[in-house]
Amino acid sequence: MLKTELLEIIANGENSGIEFKRDDIRPEQLAKEVVAMANFQGGKLLLGVEDDGTISGIQRPKLEEWVMNVLQDKVHPLLLPFYEEIKLDDKKTVAVISFPLGMSKPYVVRHSGKEEIYIRVGSTSRMATREQQMRLFELGGMLHTEVMPVPRTDISCLDEARLVNYIRDILGDPDVPQTADQWQSRLLGLSLLTEAAGRICCTIAGLVLFGKSPRRYLKQAGLRVMVFKGEDKEYQAALDDILDGPMVGRFDIERGVKQLVDGGIIERFMDAMAPFISQEADHIGEGLRRETQWFYPLEAVRESLINALAHRDWTRAVEIEVVNYANRFEVISPGTLPNSMTVEKMRAGQRSPRNTIIMEVLRDYGYVDYRGMGVRTKIVPLTKELTGKEPIFEVTDDYLKTALYR
Repeated sequence: MLKTELLEIIANGENSGIEFKRDDIRPEQLAKEVVAMANFQGGKLLLGVEDDGTISGIQRPKLEEWVMNVLQDKVHPLLLPFYEEIKLDDKKTVAVISFPLGMSKPYVVRHSGKEEIYIRVGSTSRMATREQQMRLFELGGMLHTEVMPVPRTDISCLDEARLVNYIRDILGDPDVPQTADQWQSRLLGLSLLTEAAGRICCTIAGLVLFGKSPRRYLKQAGLRVMVFKGEDKEYQAALDDILDGPMVGRFDIERGVKQLVDGGIIERFMDAMAPFISQEADHIGEGLRRETQWFYPLEAVRESLINALAHRDWTRAVEIEVVNYANRFEVISPGTLPNSMTVEKMRAGQRSPRNTIIMEVLRDYGYVDYRGMGVRTKIVPLTKELTGKEPIFEVTDDYLKTALYR
């Protein structure tokens, strides 16, 4: 790092990725700051700089060796930073400890026989809440929330007709369970049921895919669907409803032809939203009928919804929100992108499913194609072809928003 770069960083002050400390910092405090930033997006810890940006310089002998020993002893999993010292003048030197976004979350501080998890909130490092810890475990691939048990549920909460339809007709398996014990064993094997505290419960995946009324037990299940006549949320909505029910439909398959018998939440959503994203043409077309004109490509609308259902973060206690405005259609999926996924990677067609069981079941039904590249092959090109406008993807720590413009 150049001296000018360091001075610019110091002049800009502390933020979520920059922390100033004196070099007499206690070992556990050093570990805390490093862990908090590694659990966020990485950053730089400057030793020899006061909180107000005054440069005091480093005094501790063999500082690099001390830093590495502290991190090796107190940070788990092991995190190896880049260490450098920048001399500002004849008397003052600043040490810069740089580390990227951690890929083995959550990182913990081991101190006094305990393991503590910290996160970065603005320019401060704080103890992670239980919910924040769950998200870190999920990001690190150590927790799959879709197989967690849903309290107060059992096998009776699942729609047996849909389960039979899935196994017999969708999977093509002639060995359909007949007894209660056979059903329990099969659904445990499919991770649609799980054992918790000595009893058998539905998993999140089982309940949201095949549950009769998922929101009765899991409040963030289902969809909130809204329509506004203007370009912002107004006091009066043309539609404001919460859809509850199983994700998947029930289909009759005869001679290889699949016909919908009872729609799931995906079909119910498309039926509810269709009148607001289309209109009849003002002229009669071929066949002496007025053709329906769609404001957005139906495949892009459907794909945006299915992506939200398949990849949402179940640690977030809010439902998926779908809103149609006068100039755009938005789908807000709770939770940021999983793992190291970015919008650029998503557009390029990279796949990184958060909820693999839900994703695979939706793929079995044909809701998701086997390439799993709906953003690249459907949402982007179809929207641009119909409207001439690129879809917008906005990512925050709390949600992924997909916006299609008319």
